[in-house]
Amino acid sequence: MKLVFAGTPDFAAAALVALIAAGHQIVLVMTQPDRPSGRGMQVLPSPVKALALRHDIPVIQPRGLRVGGRYDADAVAAHATLAATPHDAMVVAAYGLILPPAILAVPPLGCINIHASLLPRWRGAAPIQRAIEAGDARTGITIMQMDAGLDTGPMLSVHSVPITPADTAATLTDRLALLGAEAIVEALRALADGSLPPRPQTAAGDESAVTYAAKLSKSESPLDFSAGSRVLVDRIRAFDPWPGCSADWRDAGATSSFTYKIWRAEIVPVHVLAALAASGESRVTPGTVLDLIDGGAEAGAVIVATGDGAIALTQLQKPGGKRQAARHFLRDFKAGSGFVAHEHGADSA
Repeated sequence: MKLVFAGTPDFAAAALVALIAAGHQIVLVMTQPDRPSGRGMQVLPSPVKALALRHDIPVIQPRGLRVGGRYDADAVAAHATLAATPHDAMVVAAYGLILPPAILAVPPLGCINIHASLLPRWRGAAPIQRAIEAGDARTGITIMQMDAGLDTGPMLSVHSVPITPADTAATLTDRLALLGAEAIVEALRALADGSLPPRPQTAAGDESAVTYAAKLSKSESPLDFSAGSRVLVDRIRAFDPWPGCSADWRDAGATSSFTYKIWRAEIVPVHVLAALAASGESRVTPGTVLDLIDGGAEAGAVIVATGDGAIALTQLQKPGGKRQAARHFLRDFKAGSGFVAHEHGADSA
């Protein structure tokens, strides 16, 4: 099958690799413009562009696709290129630009999207992170026929996987990228022989199962320790690797604070909470450090009160530093002092 492929990050690159390996002819790749990346802010191509160039596939990088919009010249050129490039279908995976109706109408078999959720749950920009943040037990990949709405098109296939307690957005993204790559190859094979009829996401007029995965923002980084322990742990997992969760450490009586990134945390077991309750420590203000545990070479924890118990912080990061096990930071803290929500939401890593 002749395909146009639209995608940008590693998640999309995994699908492009699978499509090439399956023998599809990728006649054109659309991806986001090169942008500064990393600590050195070096301008780099997207993972999809880098892969396309290695396979001598033509690449276009429009800044926008809406004719008459801010990047009208880019859009006009992109529309012309698509119209002049014979293809059967367009495969879209984490591209980053909205496809207007005029582009959706170009491929004879339509535009097929690899979406990282079990639609109609988590339509939108950050489905993987929002599923973890919400405490969902399962997520997956939906292969869908795109329409003009936001992830509203009919579904071609759905593939479900569990979200494990150890999953972060990074690990779950990697798993779903491989699943999406397998699913799109299978879907295109069935689509070509007419054995994959589309089905609507919801019953007519019933939107009760629809949820939206809002784009992530750095302003969401600060932790509010008055929230429940499960809410906090899931949020930390969901925001790894970006934007990360942060909190200000403030010694008792201190006039200044110090911001930490918090990368790993666990809910403190019931028997530990019972011991804290017996000593009267469970009634302290959320964010207060209850205990410091040095578990040896690889372990350690900072036990912090939450709105309904306590969590153990097991991996932290200082501004300008690197992620490290909590045992490296134990001398920074003392029981009785505490964390407060980082007021500015800035990325301090």
